[in-house]
Amino acid sequence: MAIIPSALSPVSRGLDNILPDRYLVIIQENLIRAGMYVKAADLLTLLLMAGIIFGLFGLLLFTFIGINSIIGLAVGFITPIAIVFGWLFFSMERRVDAIEQSTPDFLRQISSLLRAGVGIETALEDISKQGSGPLTNELKRAVIEIKIGSSFDDSLMSMSERLKSKTLDRTFRMIIEGRRVGGSLSDVIETVAEDLRAVLALKRERKANVMMSVMFLIISAIIAAPFALGMIMIYSGFIASLGKVNPLLGAATTAASGYIIIHSIIAGILIGIVLYGSARKGVKYALILAPVAYGIFYLISTFGMLLIGFK
Repeated sequence: MAIIPSALSPVSRGLDNILPDRYLVIIQENLIRAGMYVKAADLLTLLLMAGIIFGLFGLLLFTFIGINSIIGLAVGFITPIAIVFGWLFFSMERRVDAIEQSTPDFLRQISSLLRAGVGIETALEDISKQGSGPLTNELKRAVIEIKIGSSFDDSLMSMSERLKSKTLDRTFRMIIEGRRVGGSLSDVIETVAEDLRAVLALKRERKANVMMSVMFLIISAIIAAPFALGMIMIYSGFIASLGKVNPLLGAATTAASGYIIIHSIIAGILIGIVLYGSARKGVKYALILAPVAYGIFYLISTFGMLLIGFK
C-alpha cells in the first residue's frame, strides 16, 4: 500500500538503495507486526519530509519566542519520528494482546476439527479462511509458509518469533512437543487452550490488583514531581525579581528538567514491570509520561508567576 505521492517515489527508491537491507528488513517486520502493510522506504520518506517541515516550523517558533533555534529545529525534526514510532510500538503491543486473547478460541477450533478427522495443516488452513483480525492474518501467513515448503512446527515458531510473545511461544512449543510424542493431539491442544485461558485470566487479575500502585506511579510522575519542581522554579524567579539573582538558577532549571524526564522514564518502566513483569512493555508508558511530565513542568515554571498574580 502506497502512502506517499508519486512525486516522492524517487526519494523512496533512493532510501531503498542507500540504507542497508538488514535495517529495512527489521523496520518492515515491525510494520507487519503492527499490522501496517506498507513499504518501509515509503514510511521513512514520509517521516523525512514531515521532519523537515516540522523542523523548519520549530526553528521559526523558537526564534520568535527567544529560545535557541537549533533546539527548535532538532525538536521539530524528531517530533513526527517519535510520534510515528511511538504509535507503531503501541500498535504492536495492542496487536499482540489481541492475538493472545483470541488464541484460546482458535485452539479450541483446531481441537474440534481434529476430532472430526481433519489433519492439522488442513484445519489451520480452514480456520485461516474464516473471520478477520490480526490472528487470522498471522494464520494466513503461516498457511502460505507451509504451502511453499515450511513445516508446521517451523511455521508456528516463526509466528511466535514475529510477535515476540512469551505466552504464544510457550503455547506453541507445548503443541509441537505434544505432536512429537504422539497420542491424541486434539486432547493436547484442548488442554493447552484451557491452560492459556487460565494464564490470561491470571494476568487480568494481577493487573486489577496492582492498579493502585500504577496510579501512584502515574501521579508521582506527571503531577507530584513536575508541580513540586515547578513551584521551586517559581519561587526562585520571584526571588530574582526582587533583585536577589541566583547564579545557579539556569543550572537548576536544567537539572530539574533532566530529573523530570528521568523520573518519568523510570516510572514508566516500573509500570511495565508491575503490570506485565516486563521492563520492555514499560517503554510505551515512558514514551507518554516523559513528554507530559516535562510539559506540565514547563508550563508551571514558565507561566506560574502569571497564574499567582506576579509579573
